[in-house]
Amino acid sequence: MIRTAEPHDVPEIHRMIRELAEYEKAPHEVRASQEQLREALFGERPAAYAHIAESDDGEVAGFALWFLNFSTWRGTHGVYLEDLYVRPGLRGGGHGKALLTELARICVARGYERLEWSCLKWNEPTIAFYRSLGAREQDEWSVFRLTDGPLAALGAPAE
Repeated sequence: MIRTAEPHDVPEIHRMIRELAEYEKAPHEVRASQEQLREALFGERPAAYAHIAESDDGEVAGFALWFLNFSTWRGTHGVYLEDLYVRPGLRGGGHGKALLTELARICVARGYERLEWSCLKWNEPTIAFYRSLGAREQDEWSVFRLTDGPLAALGAPAE
């Protein structure tokens, strides 16, 4: 079962974000607090949205956290999937596909023309899963990121 996340899900989503970071070999990079997550998802001006996958017995199996982007070429919003995670013991049960299906339904229903995400190049099982759904890598594009010192330096007020 897939459902829209609710405020009481924040601690569990936060735990799964940490689990995902462990899986991606980057637990030291998680700095978001539960309070920040609660504000981002359920504050006065939500910046992101989340869906929860539950197993048949009601156990939280995974989540998808996403936000809207915009394509200047297509002239419409799209969905950017920031995180998709299914707990290891529950993988292979269709939860990941169900979460992606729900996001695709949202795109179709709202007239959004893209559902995009990033995946670590070493994560071959996940890449194979995405390919099986018809997703294709965008090899002609490189992802760039500014954080920490370089971001602060570039964004510093002009003197």
